[in-house]
Parts: sequence; structure tokens; C-alpha cells
Amino acid sequence: MTQRPIFSSDRGLAGRLALSRLATRVSMIAERGWPLLLPLIIVACLFLSASWFGIFSRLPDVARIGLVAAFGLAGLAALYPFRFFRIPAAAEVDRRIEAANQLLHSPVQVQTDRPSGRESSFSQALWREHQKRMAGRLDSLGADLPRTQVPERDPWGLRAVAALLLVTAFAFSFGPEGGRIEDGFSAQGVHDAVPPRIDAWVTPPAYTGKPPVFLTADANQATPTFHVPEGSDVSLRVTGGSGEETLAYADKDGNERAIDPAAPQAATTAKSSAPSPASPAKVRQFTSKLAGDGTLTLKSGDENLDRWAFAVIPDKPPQIRFVGEPKRAANGAFELNYQIDDDYGAATAKAVFSLADPQAPDAHPLYGPPDMPLTLPRRGGKSNAARTTKDLTEHVWAGSSIKLTLVATDDAGHTASSETKTLVMPERPFTNPLARAVIEQRRLLALDANAKPRVLDLIDAITLRPEDTFSNMSHYLAIMSARSRLKLAQNDDQLRNEVAYLWEIALGIEEGNLSAAEKRLRQAQQALQDAIKNGASDQEIEKAMKELREAMNQFLQEFAERAKQNPNAPQMQQNGQELRQSDIDRMMDQIENLAKSGDRDKAQQLLSQLQDMMNNLQAGRQQQGGEQDSQMRQQMDKLGDILRRQQEMMNDTFRMDQMRRGEQQRGQNRDEQLGQGGQEQDQQGGGQDPQAGQKPMTPQEFADALKQLQEGQGQLKSDLEQLKKSLEGMGMEPNEGFGEAGKSMGSAEQALGEGQGDEAVGHQGRALEALRKGAKDMMKQMQAMQGDQGGSQEGGRQQNADRDPLGRPRASQGPDFGDSVKVPDEIDVQRARQILEAIRKRLGNALSPDIERSYLERLLELK
Repeated sequence: MTQRPIFSSDRGLAGRLALSRLATRVSMIAERGWPLLLPLIIVACLFLSASWFGIFSRLPDVARIGLVAAFGLAGLAALYPFRFFRIPAAAEVDRRIEAANQLLHSPVQVQTDRPSGRESSFSQALWREHQKRMAGRLDSLGADLPRTQVPERDPWGLRAVAALLLVTAFAFSFGPEGGRIEDGFSAQGVHDAVPPRIDAWVTPPAYTGKPPVFLTADANQATPTFHVPEGSDVSLRVTGGSGEETLAYADKDGNERAIDPAAPQAATTAKSSAPSPASPAKVRQFTSKLAGDGTLTLKSGDENLDRWAFAVIPDKPPQIRFVGEPKRAANGAFELNYQIDDDYGAATAKAVFSLADPQAPDAHPLYGPPDMPLTLPRRGGKSNAARTTKDLTEHVWAGSSIKLTLVATDDAGHTASSETKTLVMPERPFTNPLARAVIEQRRLLALDANAKPRVLDLIDAITLRPEDTFSNMSHYLAIMSARSRLKLAQNDDQLRNEVAYLWEIALGIEEGNLSAAEKRLRQAQQALQDAIKNGASDQEIEKAMKELREAMNQFLQEFAERAKQNPNAPQMQQNGQELRQSDIDRMMDQIENLAKSGDRDKAQQLLSQLQDMMNNLQAGRQQQGGEQDSQMRQQMDKLGDILRRQQEMMNDTFRMDQMRRGEQQRGQNRDEQLGQGGQEQDQQGGGQDPQAGQKPMTPQEFADALKQLQEGQGQLKSDLEQLKKSLEGMGMEPNEGFGEAGKSMGSAEQALGEGQGDEAVGHQGRALEALRKGAKDMMKQMQAMQGDQGGSQEGGRQQNADRDPLGRPRASQGPDFGDSVKVPDEIDVQRARQILEAIRKRLGNALSPDIERSYLERLLELK
């Protein structure tokens, strides 16, 4: 039987048969091809899963290339079975259709076959009849489904694992740790597992008070150059990325310096044998100091991620200089006025002492130079001037010629020195001859321990006839005790104890118990000053204030008892202002409230004023006014009297002129205004002239009054000329204010003679203003003259002779201009307290960022 096709006449049957054959052919191709294609699909699913899970991006290049090669070989191996694939033939398709539809006698093949042998009309008719009968069986013909036999080959269904991994990896690829298909074909330095997040900031040194600068902030993206203080720390953190980012700093000369990361993690990642898909992103931290101008560059391989340019502001060295001459305060303390200039404020300052006269080569001093740290000006304050007062009278160099230099150091380590001054260190005055002798022996022993035999001889000399030398036998016993201790002293420590013992003996001979009260008071003042300066707690401030109050009460009590026991002791000047216990208590209460509220600067200022007040009070019991000081006070009294009389003269002239004008007005309107008009005139006169209700003055009385005023004005002018001559005789130079006042007084005298009261009042007012100007200049000259004597003992006493215990000018010095003492306003205190409470509340918030908490802590000076 041949295979030549013979088409049926039934076209519908032919169409159904063609569709069935096509469907069966496709089913057979899938049945034969799917088992051969499945290994390749599994290999592809595993490759995609590894890529989307990010395995390739976490492997080093060698392992990555090896894994990709393994997948490639597996894919080639999966293609090998395709060489056995065959397309199904037509006969195979027909047999499959017949088998699928359970057709007997091959009815599908009959439609295309033809009989073999010779053809005849009968055989063809018979064959067509057979085809027609077989076609009747093909009415419900259908195609067969493919039978791949995969379950028989994979009874455990492991092929589903590859599909499950594929779906899971595809979802994971959209996360931050997900990978990409091209990761297997990209080098590790080219592809980043996580896009890098860059945070960079500059932290200036804490002493500059400058806030951190965030380089990567949106507001700073357009900044071409960042200006930062010298010594600033630049910090950069890279989160994610390739883990091989590098940071370098190039100075303005092009020299590049690499900055190593604080905790490199690239090596750790490379050594990991089984990286986890959920491992955290890599973090690299860079930190370095900026010492000069340059550019900071961040790179990842050869790619520049970002760069920043810096202009470093150099830290200038401080400058320190004297403001005026070092002087002795009223109570004998050493007072230094100076000025410290620095761009961010000095860190420390001290006074350096050395003896002006060199000691003997073989001398063995027991003490070194005194230690005197200097008070620093307030950082950011308007004035860089400061003052330090310290009692150095107990030091063994007191009374010696010294060389003094001020040294200041800033936080950057720069040091500056002032000019060197030579002066005599202030010493405590001892009026008792026996006390002076003990102090001299103490000085000899302290400056040279080898002088011990000489000191013993001097003690023997003063104790030779105790009944003639000592009025108090307890002093004799104390000195003899000191001699025994000195004789037994064998080392430097014992000799220093002996020096301190001699000082206590001298104080006991001179002052008795009052010296101990003074010492306790100074210690309490210093303790409170240190507590305020160091930002102590409220409990510590209360403790220091309690000690200060007790020491103050003890000192004032003993001071009053000593004054009663010694009525011949010099007293404070009669014109001085009275100082009461309530004034001191009120001032100490205000110091405590300011310190607790956080306004430490004003608390320090009030404490300094309290110390000045007590210094002046102590100086008052030793103060004796000199002849020149008395003359100056007399001249100031005369000037104050002239000012008062000129003011009264101007008031009298104004009243006389108003009375004259009122008389003239009433004379003109007496015949025109009656009743209500007169009442209104009386009311108007009562509003302008208080004396309108008095008896009118006659023209003769008015002329006599003007003549008296003219004579009084002339007398004032003469007194002013006499005062100018007296001041010139004392070495002072009256300024132009006195000359202008004299001219205005002459013009006022002439106007009064001509009856021009209004013009005379104007001249008198100008004279009064010129007198105030001259008085102010006169006070400055007097203070300058007294300040020139401040280096000596008497000058230091006289300097504040005309000031009250608060350091303000006394009433005898003329008008007080009110600018010598500044007391903080209650509004300032309340505002400072509110700011302090707001800072503490913000600091107590646990959610506050670390940078903000650090800034608030610096504000409170807790660190």
C-alpha cells in the first residue's frame, strides 16, 4: 500500500481531521521535548535565584566567576539530550489519533491511503465505499493530550523546589538586599550591594563655641568652601556601598594624604565563606583633623562620590597686657588689672614672679615664687579686661623687690607674655615693733635656710630682757616656743612649719584674734568664688554661702569689739556712708539667688563688689588721711557748695522773672477782665506762679531783689576763680568747663543788672552744666593723682580714701554720676532663670539627639 494521499470529497471531514492532526502533532512534540527541556529550565531557575538573592554580589570575583562557569557547564550539559529529539511523522500522528480515539481498522489512515495493485473501476468504487464507511467513524474525532512521563522520572517532585526558589528570589530582589541578574557578570568594585549613604560633618573644638557643620545637609550643598576653625575634626560615615571607599585630603600645595577608616570591614566581608542575605549593610567611618586649607575627596574605586573644600581659620595666639600699674588694694591684697585678647578666649592665665635682686649662690630658699592664677574674662563678653586680687602678704617674698610677668595660654597651646614690671610686692603693715622683729626673722629664715643660726641669735636678743620688751607674757612664751622648735628642726619641712608658726605669732602680737577672722573670711570668699566659677550644684552653693555668712558675722563682731577696745584707733571718715548688717545680708542673698538661677557672671560681679566693700572696710580701721588728701576733699566740698548755690540762684531768678511777668499781665488785664475772666486769670496765674496769691511786690522791692541776685552771682564767680587758683596750686589743671562756667556767670550777672531775668536764667543753666563738666574732670584728675601712689603702701591706702565701703565716691567728692555700681535688674534674673529651666527640660528629654544633648551640656558647662 502506497502513501500517496487521496483527499475525501467531504471537506468538513478533511478540516476536522487536519485540526486533530495539528493538535496531536503539537502534543507529541511537547511530550518528547519537555523532558529534554526541563533540566535546562531547572538550571536557569537556579541561576536566576542565585542572582536575585544577591549571592553573586557577596562573593569575591574568583568565586563568582567559578559559580557562573558551573552554571554555564550545567546549561551545556542540559542541551545535550536535544540531539535525540525527533519530529513525529504523519503516520505516527494518525496512529496516535486512532489510539487516542480507540478507532479500529485504521479509519484515519484509510482516508489518505490507496489500494495497491492495478486499479480498476470496481476496485476504486469498492475503496471509496470503504473510505466512506470508515469516515463515518470520524464524526467525534479528538486530539490526544501529551504524556511527558516526568513524574515517573522525578517521583519526589524536586523540580518544584527550583520553581519555589525562583518565586521567592524574585520577590526578594525588590528589597534593599536584593540582587540583579547582571551581578554574576559584574566585578565586585563596579556594583554596590546597597547604594551608599554618605554622612559628613565637621566638629570644631569645644572651646571655640562653634556648632558642628553638616557637610551633606541640603542647605550646604551649594557652599563652595567651608570655613572652619583650626583643629576641627572632620568625620565621614559611609553606610552600604562596595565597602572599598577611600577618603583623601589634599592640601593647597597638592600633597594628598590618605585617611584610613576607623573600622575597615571589606576584608571581613571577603573572608566570609557563607554570606547571609540578611547581613547588615557595611559601615565605614573616617575621622581626621583639619590642619590647613585643602580638599576632602571621597572615592569608590576610580569614581568620585563627593568632595568638599575647606578654608581653615588659624587660631591666633593670645595677647595679654597690663591695664594700669599693679597696686596694693586697700586691705593689703595684691591687685592686678589686665586685658587678655584671644579669638576664642584664653584657657589659663597666671602671674609669674621672680626676685629682682639675685640671691647668694649658696642660698637655700625654703619657698618658691607665689602662685597667682588670673581670673579670665568672660568668653564672648564685650570687654576683655579683668581683675584679680589675691592676698600675698603671707608669702615670704612680701616686701621684696620682684619682677612680674603675666602669662596667658589658649586652648590650642599658644602662650603669650606681657611686659615685665619691677615693683615691691605688697606686705602687711605691722605697727607693733615686736611683731615687725618676728616678721623680719621669718623672712631671713624663709629666704635662706642657712640663716638658721642668725635667726636664733636674733630671737635670743629680743628675749634677753622680757620684762622690758614684752607687755604680754604670752607673746614671750610663744617666741621661746618658736626658738625651741627652730633649734630642733632638722629638715626643710620642719623649717617651713617654723616659718608658718612665726607668722601666726606675729599676727597674734599685732591683731590678736581678728587676724584669724580675716583669714576665715577670705577663705570663705574664695570657696564661693570657685564654686560659682566651676558650676557647682545648688547644695554646694548653699554650703559655701552658709560658711561665708558665718565668717562674715565673726569678722564684723570681732571688728566691732576691737573698735570698742581701742578708742584711739582711726575711724572711718564722717562723710562715709553707713554700712549696716542688713545691707551685707541682702547682697549675699542676691549673690546666692543669681548663682542658683544660672546667671554666674553677675553673681561673680556682685561677689567682687562684696570683696571690695570688705577690703575698704578693713582699710578704714588703718586709714589716716594725709594733708594733701584733706585739701582735695576741701576743694571738692567747695565745688559742691558752688554747684548748690548756682542751682539755688537759678531757681530764685526764674521765680523772680515769673513774678514780674505775672504782675505785668495782671496790670494790663485788670480793667478788661472781671468776674469769670478774673477767675480764669487767677487760675492761670496759680498754674504758672505759685506765689500768685501772695502780696504783689512793688517796683522798688523787685529792683532790690534783682540787685541781691546780681551780687550773689558775682560772689559765685569770685568763689569759682578762687577755687581754680587753689586747684592749680595743688598741681591740678582746671579744664575748659570752669572757664565756660565763669563766662556764663559773668553774662548772667550782666543780664540781672539789666533786669533781663529770662536771659539770666539761660546763662545760669549753661554755667551749671559747665560746672558739672568741670567737676567730673576734677574727680578724674584726683583719682589719677591718687593712683600714681598706688604702688607704695601709703598710696594703696589713700587710693580708696574718698570712697565708701562699696567703692563709690563719697558725698564730699561732689555729685555721684551713678555709673560706678551696676546691680542686675530683676527682669534679667527672671529671664536667666527661665532660660536655664528650658535648657534643663530639653536636656532631660530622652529622645533628644546626641549632638543636641552634647550642645546643651556645653551650655550648662556640665563637662
